[in-house]
Amino acid sequence: MTGIFPRITIAGMAGDSGKTLATASILAELLRRQIKTAAFKKGPDFIDAAWLSLASGGTSRNLDVFMMGSEYVYRSFISNAVTDGFNIIEGNRGIFDGIETGENSTAELAKLLKSPVVLICSPVKVTRTAAAMIMGCKLFDKDLNIAGVILNKLAGKRHEKVVTRAIEETCGIPVIGTIPKFDQENVLPDRHLGLVTPEELQRSSEKIELLSKICRDHIDVDSIMKISSGSSELELFSTGDNSEIIPNAVRIGYFCDSAFTFYYPENLEALEKKGVELIKISALNDSRLPDIDALYIGGGFPETHMIELEKNSSLRGSVKKGADSGLPVYAECGGLIYLSRSICWKGSRHQMAGVFPIEMEMHEKPCGHGYCVIETDIENPFFPKGSVFRGHEFHYSSISRDLIDIETAFSVKRGTGSFNMRDGLIYKNVLAGYTHLHEGSAPGWSDAMVNAARKFKSRKK
Repeated sequence: MTGIFPRITIAGMAGDSGKTLATASILAELLRRQIKTAAFKKGPDFIDAAWLSLASGGTSRNLDVFMMGSEYVYRSFISNAVTDGFNIIEGNRGIFDGIETGENSTAELAKLLKSPVVLICSPVKVTRTAAAMIMGCKLFDKDLNIAGVILNKLAGKRHEKVVTRAIEETCGIPVIGTIPKFDQENVLPDRHLGLVTPEELQRSSEKIELLSKICRDHIDVDSIMKISSGSSELELFSTGDNSEIIPNAVRIGYFCDSAFTFYYPENLEALEKKGVELIKISALNDSRLPDIDALYIGGGFPETHMIELEKNSSLRGSVKKGADSGLPVYAECGGLIYLSRSICWKGSRHQMAGVFPIEMEMHEKPCGHGYCVIETDIENPFFPKGSVFRGHEFHYSSISRDLIDIETAFSVKRGTGSFNMRDGLIYKNVLAGYTHLHEGSAPGWSDAMVNAARKFKSRKK
């Protein structure tokens, strides 16, 4: 049995080529036209996915073959794509870039999903050479369907005319978008980890309208729709879930505000499917932890909110008290920073929750960036020994205090981790590290969360 899912993949010649700008603009314009859409982001990126969610008015999903495997990625796309609208997949880095031989590249993802590709090209200070670049991509992998090109950062009308003609006549691929050079940071502001998260910006509706206008003025969205409608059929399968759900079995709180936004929707959904009652907690505004059986602190930008986090001493104290009493706490990256004693950035140091006797330092360049492979080799509150997970890390912070007395759960087989090729700091029922895990890349993650919460709830009774 097969189904039609109109779709395109937006790929780039390199990182920062304008993929998110183009993808979000197309989604915003289709939202204005009230056309049903589904958005996907290739790779483990949280921030780009958040912008796609904002622009589409829905939930963007991450698709990553290295972390999740091809079967999971394919099933995730089929389960979340729309049949009566438009599906768009934003790639990452250059179209053929991936680990070593590119087996997890945007090109390979597009072929897995049999998706036509629209290639973003920024011909800065070049004209006809852009056609050679496009032709190189076309010939590099003849199984790839490059169906259109969007030009970005054009210097003017003459530049647009020369480059467009060279590509269309030489490569036989239509140019369906020509975005002029302008201050794109005014649309999608940037900083040390990439784009500023949309949760931190005011007047998001104005951003959506601005993105929609960029598409209306510079991208032929009707051609985009026509390309997507020519997508090949995909094989369908049963998506039924027969697992038993115990309503409100446990209550798990999670930090959810502009300081902590890095959560894969599948992680939260997996907990809800197991009957968990999820409780949103603001690390900035709530004065204490509610009655919960476990706490989940994802990543985010505690460093840009460190003054506000320090001021909320009552919640910091509540988290420390909970950890001391055995509350299960699972934390990633920004969550690790929050559980530290303090964080120093740009010469200013501010107090955090103090669960771990460590101090964090922010740096100008990444201290860890890329895919991770970790193995559990120490008894810990969540995962059995011998568990091997694939994840990713992206942090500008490092631990600056002596760690001799701090136990860690994970041996880092690939990546950086917290220190000395170790990650997953342990304190009682707290587990915190730099590695981000996805439900699809860490089988048993949601079960571990629920089991830890149930044990604590039973002990409370």
